[in-house]
Amino acid sequence: MTSGNASVPDWGQTDTVLLDMDGTVLDLRFDNLFWRETVPRRYAELNGIGFAHALEKLEPRYFEKQGTLDWYCLDFWSAELGINLEQLKTEVEQHIVYLPGALDFLRWLGRTGKRIVLVTNAHQDSLRLKIKRTGLDRHFDALFTAHEFGLPKEYPEFWGRFARQERFDPARTLFVDDSLPVLRAARDFGIKQLFAVSRPDSGAAGQDTAEFPAIEDLSALLGPRP
Repeated sequence: MTSGNASVPDWGQTDTVLLDMDGTVLDLRFDNLFWRETVPRRYAELNGIGFAHALEKLEPRYFEKQGTLDWYCLDFWSAELGINLEQLKTEVEQHIVYLPGALDFLRWLGRTGKRIVLVTNAHQDSLRLKIKRTGLDRHFDALFTAHEFGLPKEYPEFWGRFARQERFDPARTLFVDDSLPVLRAARDFGIKQLFAVSRPDSGAAGQDTAEFPAIEDLSALLGPRP
């Protein structure tokens, strides 16, 4: 695994902290297992085919929608696959957990007086389920899904729409995500401090964070005690 230039947050020049949800605050293991195991298994049962055949049929459809809002939309995939995905997620919700270090960081951050905002591509139903399971909303001043803005975070236009609702100074903002395309779009918008999570899925190997400073988990950003 490689990473961008080593860096630490400049907390004295930071007013707003933007955090992704899946793969940054919460373990991406749940989502990867859901789309690669739970959904194909249910699809196979409903269509009378084997698991491997189901996965073979689903993967090209997944790939076609990656980077679009449909990829993150439970309503779209429920209609596309004939499966109530919101209900299916509740059947395996016990796997929704925080990433290591995330709660410690959120508790520390809550004592700093900075504005803390969750900004996720996840569907509203997914966000509600994860709030119910983890209580993560207690740690944020505001929570937004990309569905409210009509574009995923990978699109530069998303950031302009988002900034018109959630007022922040990009030069005094820190943003953490596990998606390199998202981080590039945020950089193009002008957000100054960017960090990439190198191990968003606790059950998988780390990822190359390319030109962005890598952190294995949020605890790496802990500053001095407020």
